Amino acid sequence: MARTTETEVVDLEETERQEAVRRHDSSDKSGTEKQQLQSNARRGIRSRLVLLFVFALAAAGATYWWVVARNYESTDDAQVEGHLDLVSARISGTVSYINPRVENNQFVEAGTLLLELDPRDYEAEFEHAKADLDTRSAEARSALVNVPIVNANSFGGLHSAEAAKEQAMASVEAEQANLVAVRHKLRQDEAVYARAERDRVRYQALVEKQEISRSDYDARETEAIATAQAVEADRAAIASREQTIAEARDLVVQREAQIEAARIAPQQVTDARAKSDSAAGHLEQARADLRTAELNLSYTKIYAPASGVIGRKTVELGHRVQPGQGLLVIVPLDDIWITANFKETQLKRMRPGQSVTIRVDTFGRDYKGKVESLPGAAGPLFSLFPPENATGNYVKVVQRFPVRIRLDKDKDQDAEGLLRPGMSVEPTVRVR
Repeated sequence: MARTTETEVVDLEETERQEAVRRHDSSDKSGTEKQQLQSNARRGIRSRLVLLFVFALAAAGATYWWVVARNYESTDDAQVEGHLDLVSARISGTVSYINPRVENNQFVEAGTLLLELDPRDYEAEFEHAKADLDTRSAEARSALVNVPIVNANSFGGLHSAEAAKEQAMASVEAEQANLVAVRHKLRQDEAVYARAERDRVRYQALVEKQEISRSDYDARETEAIATAQAVEADRAAIASREQTIAEARDLVVQREAQIEAARIAPQQVTDARAKSDSAAGHLEQARADLRTAELNLSYTKIYAPASGVIGRKTVELGHRVQPGQGLLVIVPLDDIWITANFKETQLKRMRPGQSVTIRVDTFGRDYKGKVESLPGAAGPLFSLFPPENATGNYVKVVQRFPVRIRLDKDKDQDAEGLLRPGMSVEPTVRVR
């Protein structure tokens, strides 16, 4: 029993010791927890201050961005553009010479001989045109000289025919007057013949009765025969005069016909002048043909239309080219611009002349420029198949408008000619 009591005492002491250790551990643990709570509280305050500062900074940044962004409009749908001068043949021919400098990516000056076509066919055409011009020139001179000649001959013939007609009519009148005189003479001679014949008959009777001498009768007979012959001569003269009058009248008719033929003198002169004008027209046509042949001969040499870099060269020595066939492209580097496709919602305050900052992706640097012009219509309307919204399938889409931006020249930003059409850029326009 005594051992049992001792054992209980030992157990009680052990229990008290463990309880004391637990109380000590518990007090240490509560102190540590209190310290941790205080530390966590301080860290929470610092975190809230940091978050508040970050939030205030973000709000300030957002406010600044909103204020600044209202003054600018930018897009990444933009690129450098320029002219692509297509060099093509104006005549058909065979390529006989190509400048050794004419290669892709090589720079050429304006007026440089690029290539030459075989000129022999066009030289022959030029010589033929020159010879034809000489012929036409001679024909024109001849026709021009012939006009006054035809004028003189035609109107001279008319005047001559009229004068000949008047002369023939005067001859008819003269012959008619002579005919009247001859007829008067015939009547006189017939009266003389009648008297002489009566005297002869009477003297014949007397001579038969031997009342007169034979010589008297012979004288009367001779007189009668002479008067009879005079009458016959007068009748012959009348016939001759009538024949002459008929011939003179025929000559008048001929002269009238000549006058009628000569009355076309104005038409002959007009015809001569028309031939002269036609010859002059042929001369001008020959001159035009010569000029055309000269131009075609000059087209055998093809020169660079502008200074720039060669690209898309497709022509080679010996190729047969046709009119309008593209041979190569020259890209001028001194006339480039930016085409920026802004959304329609970005054009509210955009105007020509506003300053632009252009970021070139290739070089990672900025260029300065200005808005040169605003488009007349949205980009899709210039496509091969523009959108048609009348089909009932209309879907509203924000359209883009191509705005042209020109680099500032006075700042000599691209003195080395580094910008090339097709480079991607990001322009930012200051709209306020």
